Amino acid sequence: MERLGIGIGWRPEIAGTVERLPGIDWVEAVAENICPGHIPDSLLRLRERGVSVVPHGVSLGLGGADRPDAGRLADLAARAEALGSPLVTEHIAFVRAGGPLTASPRLEAGHLLPVPRTWDALDVLCENVRIAQDSLPVPLALENIAALINWPDEDMTEGQFLAELVARTGVRLLIDVANLHTNHVNRGEDPAAALDELPVEAIAYVHVAGGMEKDGVWHDTHAHPVTQPVLDILAELRSRTNPPGILLERDDNFPPAEELSRELTTIRHTLTTTTATAAPPRGVARGGRGGRGNSATAAALAHRTATATAEAAPPRPADAATATRTRVALAQTALLSALVAGTPTPTGFDSARLRVQSRALAAKRADVVAKLAPELPEILGAAYRTAFLAYAKSRPMSAGYRRDALNFAEHLLAAGLPEDASARRRLTHWWQDRAAPRPPRRTTRLVRAARAALVRK
Repeated sequence: MERLGIGIGWRPEIAGTVERLPGIDWVEAVAENICPGHIPDSLLRLRERGVSVVPHGVSLGLGGADRPDAGRLADLAARAEALGSPLVTEHIAFVRAGGPLTASPRLEAGHLLPVPRTWDALDVLCENVRIAQDSLPVPLALENIAALINWPDEDMTEGQFLAELVARTGVRLLIDVANLHTNHVNRGEDPAAALDELPVEAIAYVHVAGGMEKDGVWHDTHAHPVTQPVLDILAELRSRTNPPGILLERDDNFPPAEELSRELTTIRHTLTTTTATAAPPRGVARGGRGGRGNSATAAALAHRTATATAEAAPPRPADAATATRTRVALAQTALLSALVAGTPTPTGFDSARLRVQSRALAAKRADVVAKLAPELPEILGAAYRTAFLAYAKSRPMSAGYRRDALNFAEHLLAAGLPEDASARRRLTHWWQDRAAPRPPRRTTRLVRAARAALVRK
């Protein structure tokens, strides 16, 4: 694996800052925010300087029950080629559920949700990863995610699950040490035990990010400074291997360049003051830390032997693979429906924790829609957030955030809202401009702009 060095997440809001930061070897850009035919000038300048750009996907949902969407894979491949990227990355997560496998409406989470660490879920994930690998022009690496919720009756620890994934597919890993910390606080999982079980030789690079604790729950915000516990986990990882790349993530509440530079310096110091030592065999924990213990490890090894034997035999019948996908689909749909549609909590889940996750998903929807359609909070003023959360409570997202913004506007207008006639006209025009088959003519736009100016006066 080629060495990437020290990098930072490139975001449009800090594009100029990233270009000026010293010692940046590479950057990571959210894949869905990049159009292959219109690469931002900032990224082009970075590439001309020899800075690598890695597209980081958030919408494939490779951990979902459905096979990866061919269009999304083609888009990710096009971005990798346009950027001349050495690899692309995605997440071990599901982001949508429902549909034909469950004969139910399609639901979108708008967020990365954890897959159950079960053999069924692993079988589905591995097939989806192989499909993705065959469709991409460069290697793929997958990231462990942060989670608020635990699936009941899991078969493996996170480290064992990732080790099995790598053994079956050869996929690279993107290890997020901030997510390991989040799972330690929220799910009681030992980061050192997870690192002991990881195939560290498969690591492509590492994420480092900040967050905050509120009411006993750690929120992986990417909007706060990196904390010492996260740096401690980075040191634990560095004691086991010298990862090819390290990247600082920041997605919101961007600090001055000096603060970002200090965080990068701290990360470099953590790496240079920790020396890699020989790691113990996977499944044998340091200092007696062993995740679920020897029984789980033995089960994982036994299953791997059985899998290797099965792979030497003819493939499973198509109906068996479909049955596995259907079981995963039903479980994921029940969870997502409880989170976004208010259906009952599935058996084995913590209802209180699901309520926390549900509120977090609704809040994220409101924030993202406000960013994609800033006219909506401008038109609605202080009432925007309350109105959106009321709308989201009974209307799950089904087709992405842009469609969500339009549906929200339609919902308000159908209810005769907002009550202020001027605001209602502005909302109507906003909706018409985006929902109509063709955009309004220039004359219409000028007339509306003039009217809006008169109203503001």
